Amino acid sequence: MQDPQTQTELKLAKYYLVNLAFYFIPLFIMPVSPWQWLASLLVLPPFIYCYFRAYGADRAKVHWPILGIILLAILITPANPGSLSLFTFAAFFIGFFYPLRLLLPALLLIALVLLALNQLLGFNGLYFVYYGCGLTAAISLLGVAERKRQQAKRQARSSEEEIRALATMLERERIGRDLHDLMGHQLSSIALKAELANKLLQKNDLQASREQLTELAQIARDSLSQIRRAVADYRHQGLDSCCAQLCRRLREKGLAVSLEGELPVLSPLAESQLILILTELVSNILRHSDATEAHLSFTLEPQLTICLRDNGTIRLKPTPGNGLKGIAERLALLGGELQIDTAKGFSALLLLPRQQLLSAQGEGIEKAKSTVKTEITENMDKLAQEQHKNPLEGQV
Repeated sequence: MQDPQTQTELKLAKYYLVNLAFYFIPLFIMPVSPWQWLASLLVLPPFIYCYFRAYGADRAKVHWPILGIILLAILITPANPGSLSLFTFAAFFIGFFYPLRLLLPALLLIALVLLALNQLLGFNGLYFVYYGCGLTAAISLLGVAERKRQQAKRQARSSEEEIRALATMLERERIGRDLHDLMGHQLSSIALKAELANKLLQKNDLQASREQLTELAQIARDSLSQIRRAVADYRHQGLDSCCAQLCRRLREKGLAVSLEGELPVLSPLAESQLILILTELVSNILRHSDATEAHLSFTLEPQLTICLRDNGTIRLKPTPGNGLKGIAERLALLGGELQIDTAKGFSALLLLPRQQLLSAQGEGIEKAKSTVKTEITENMDKLAQEQHKNPLEGQV
């Protein structure tokens, strides 16, 4: 089955036949007989057949249509010296399909054929040979250039498809990791609450059992809300809209919120990771702090620094199991680090290399593929390690 590029080239092949105009020029500028016109026209159908067969053939079979074109050119030369045009079509296919070690002998063979025709047909001088050799050599180089162009185009398309596939794998793995981070603690709590309610029912403690079921329902509603927010984050319009949404969430809980500094322009990977990091930090504030104020600031010099702090007291001491480990791992993917301070409220300081993040353009296809592959490998290893842990261990 032909690839899309080959199909496109076949569609364009008919337009290249315009070069057959040179085939007819000698018939108009030289005295010719009707049989010469007839012979020249009769050669065209088999030539066109060989031409399109060569365009659609692979290297293993292309020699047959090329030989057919050369044979037709030899046969028509006594009637029409415009046969040089047919020789150039053959030279193009030779340059396109064959490497240099085969191209040079083939051109030499064509030159010998032209010389033999020149001698047998008694053409005046060596004009037919000189012009024919120069033209076929030049056209064969066009074939070489076209081959390299198509090879580069195929390689670029293949690399883009590979990057797209790897990026899709990374996105799926990231979504799985996000859901694990978001729902691990909640699902563990639901399981524990359900087990506790079951034991209380066995003891006929209906009031305590009802309280546990009420809390379980609230946890389930909170989990559903978090999943909806996560889905909204995947559809985010950028870091600016994310910050506005997070500030709105904090204000809805009664906190006075301030946003300072200039928002950075980030690469898609860095932006998506920072959005998830900030979302997790805000969720931690809402779950574990009794703050009345929250401040979010961005500083671009000398490095990208993001600070999120509040004035509350921490009801639960931050541990890696409370989502901070996942945040630190996301920052590590970006070459940054996380600093937590709970001396005066909760403060999270994100430090990231500015130059690395502000470069939204990739540094080459191969580096992009290597980066995506590395991230997939590292994240899959981390997920595999986490799957060996106790499923009821608190992970937010």
